[in-house]
Amino acid sequence: MTRRAEQAGRTAARLSALLADASTEAMSAAGGHTGGVYLRSGTPGLLRLAVLAGLPGPLFRPWWRMHVDRRFPVADAFRLGLRVVLPNATETMRRYPQFAAGLPFQFGSLYVPVSHGSATYGVLAVLRPSVPDATEVLAGRDRMVGLADDLGAALSELADGEDAAVAWDGEPLCVRPPAVRGFEGRVGRFSWDPATDTVSADECCRVLLGLTTAELPGTGRALAEAVTAGEAPQVLAGLRAAAAGRPGTLPLPVRTRGGALRLMEFWTSYVTPAPGAYRVSGIVRDPGPGPVGDAAADLLPDGVFCVDRLGMVVYANPRAAQLLGLPRRRLEGRSLWECVPGLDHPTCDDHLRAALLSPDPVHFHVVEPPGDGTGSAGAAGAGTEPGAGAGAASARRSPGRLLGLSVYSGPDLLTCVLRPIDAADAPAVTPAGAPVLPEAPPDLAAAASVTAEAAHDGPAGTAAFPGTFPGPAAVPAGPGAASAETTPASAGTAHAPAGPAAVPVAGPAAHLYRPIVLAIALTEAVTARQVSAVVMQELLPAFGGNRLAIYLLQERHLYLAWETGFPKGFLAPFEGVGLDARIPGVETLTTGRPLFFDSMRQLADAYPGLALDAEVGSRAFLPLIASGRPVGTCILGFDRPRAFSGEERTVLTALAGLIAHAMEKAQRYDSEAALARGLQQALLPRRLAVHPEVETAGRYLPGTQGMEVGGDWYDVVAAGDGLALVIGDVQGHGVQAAATMGQLRSAVKAFALGDRPPDEVMSSTNRLLIDLDPGQFASCCYIRLDPATGLARVARAGHPLPLLRHADGHTEVCDIPGGVVLGVDTQAQYPVGELRLERGAVLALYTDGLVERPGLDIDVGVSALRVALSRVGAAAARPAGNSLTSVADRLTATARHTADRPDDIALLLAMRRPSPARPR
Repeated sequence: MTRRAEQAGRTAARLSALLADASTEAMSAAGGHTGGVYLRSGTPGLLRLAVLAGLPGPLFRPWWRMHVDRRFPVADAFRLGLRVVLPNATETMRRYPQFAAGLPFQFGSLYVPVSHGSATYGVLAVLRPSVPDATEVLAGRDRMVGLADDLGAALSELADGEDAAVAWDGEPLCVRPPAVRGFEGRVGRFSWDPATDTVSADECCRVLLGLTTAELPGTGRALAEAVTAGEAPQVLAGLRAAAAGRPGTLPLPVRTRGGALRLMEFWTSYVTPAPGAYRVSGIVRDPGPGPVGDAAADLLPDGVFCVDRLGMVVYANPRAAQLLGLPRRRLEGRSLWECVPGLDHPTCDDHLRAALLSPDPVHFHVVEPPGDGTGSAGAAGAGTEPGAGAGAASARRSPGRLLGLSVYSGPDLLTCVLRPIDAADAPAVTPAGAPVLPEAPPDLAAAASVTAEAAHDGPAGTAAFPGTFPGPAAVPAGPGAASAETTPASAGTAHAPAGPAAVPVAGPAAHLYRPIVLAIALTEAVTARQVSAVVMQELLPAFGGNRLAIYLLQERHLYLAWETGFPKGFLAPFEGVGLDARIPGVETLTTGRPLFFDSMRQLADAYPGLALDAEVGSRAFLPLIASGRPVGTCILGFDRPRAFSGEERTVLTALAGLIAHAMEKAQRYDSEAALARGLQQALLPRRLAVHPEVETAGRYLPGTQGMEVGGDWYDVVAAGDGLALVIGDVQGHGVQAAATMGQLRSAVKAFALGDRPPDEVMSSTNRLLIDLDPGQFASCCYIRLDPATGLARVARAGHPLPLLRHADGHTEVCDIPGGVVLGVDTQAQYPVGELRLERGAVLALYTDGLVERPGLDIDVGVSALRVALSRVGAAAARPAGNSLTSVADRLTATARHTADRPDDIALLLAMRRPSPARPR
């Protein structure tokens, strides 16, 4: 191993340890049952879940990746630097409906950005029990902030100038958090020095491993040989991995030579006894819950088994083993999905998530596997006939019988209860709404299969829809039925051949899930570009696609609005194609029928001579039609042949309708926004009044959300022998706000040209706005400046206070009295305040868009602007310094380069020119 590779390995190990420690400590600090860290990845704009503590990772696969521009709490915390507090499900639904739709359970959550200096590395998150009010979790949030700050400092030190060192591009590490109640079983401790191959173990470790005093392990191999021969290599592998800085994330279940179940854990101590190796520490523990509890549960008539919060079975009574068709020794220490393979189904996934995240028990049904009910190894073996090896007295059970599964959640363990359900008592409908089919003919097994959603990396690494995993899930059809291929929820986990399966069909809930989630995302998309981005982020990964093209109809021609995944330049010949062309993208729109091609050969046969972008793959052409009006065409591409099932065709057709309506709305928005922008540009001043003693500069930035165009304005007007400085902000956005702004600007300018006093200008404008009755109010600040003396008389109507930077650099918020906003009270009074503008001093007027930040008090933004003005205003104050225009550009630079700007911004600066330096 090269020195560089060795260093990279140590950095990765140290990164994992830092993130794991921060996650578990944050859980304790905030009273949570789950913690994790999202970290930036090698893909720009994409966060990846690096560590997950207290939950099974595969069950939460849809949340492994997160785009920073999505309306999710993790993305907002990272992108905006906010500390997001969601105390309960109601607040989560109000603020983040798309997130709540994926996890509609009773829990609260906290999110704190992990940063150091100007670098933001990720987000520290905790899921916790819900509370009625956010004030109850603020103390926990504050403790998380301290942990996030410490983690940010450690990551900055680890990065040492290399951003790639603190990035995550793999699957998350699943970490078992410290037990809340503590394990009743004893815990033995040991350490291993790889340099000398010396093991030190305490007495409890020896007892738990069932060794005599003479057999106390002294070497790594001796420690491994204390367990059964088949598991010894796993112990050695665990020791070596920890010594290399890659400790395993799950306890290793082993059995002593006497057959007792034990759990072994290894971790890296980061003490280096030899080059490339670390000292290893570890524990051996009895998973409990104790002999008395075991004996009591063993006598229960129902099947009872317990799993920890990572999904590993730690106890099963004899009845559970009998119902699951596996011996107890094969159940304990194995994954829940390995023991109950049918649970890797979207409907069951949601039930298990509910049990893990909320305090209420959940109840659903699974199908009992065929067998003799003895729990023997023979009954569980692949290819074994039902009842093989059973005693004559063993009672046979009916194959395909329903089992009721109840899951009760605790802080450390989930207790599961299995009860057989008699045919007479079996419900006609499952909790998910699907019909119960306890037994189906073999030839119906394939027909009843349900296609799950792909959860692998799609284009740009987007996340799949919540509640879904890749691959088709076949419906078990009873003994002898042909089983379709299934994809396990956990990569690398071999499912037992026999075990209960989920109730056959996912039903309407699974069919409706994709449209619901996409519809929620589309409600937040405003422009055609935003709609296209949502389709790319949500639709493509849900079906495992890697190509997308959206064409919109304009004057009987199709024009490309969005594309991703196609070879560069491939779509150029199709730009502006007419509706008379015989190509699938046109015919799907003119006929209103979606076109599905399971292979590229099938597409080429249907349209001879059509240029193809690939030789292998499949394509779907969807018409975008809204309320009977053609909008455009959506093209989905897949890099492998696939047979589109009837369910997939139905869902894709329904999604095309949602996309069409969103696109139609977006086109109306784009037209209105263009009109509003044109109106506003026409109403904003083309030039400002000038005076030889005064320099002014103004800037306007539209918002990037919603209607974009708002009602902010500024102006400089000649008022007698002085100047009137005006800035204002009309409530709302869009054409109406721009029109009202134009009326107010004209009114204020007319009053100013008459050199009327500031209070009279405000009162007259207020009455005019009320008479116009636009249903809007406005804030305004009017300053009449005497350039000769620097005296400024100010009237203010609900507008932010001006800032004044003195010539010596001291900058203050001007304490100016004010009245209510314009358009509310016809009798409103507007007192006049005074300030003096020295030569070289800079006066700043601004709207709230420049200083407001979501989740922060406006005073924080005003203070930041005051500091910035003090720093950058010095250049303009010097006789030969930069112009005030440069100062205005620098004050708005951050906002100008911010993609997420919720409000528009206006800024007006004024300065009395410094006296020219006198020659000596």
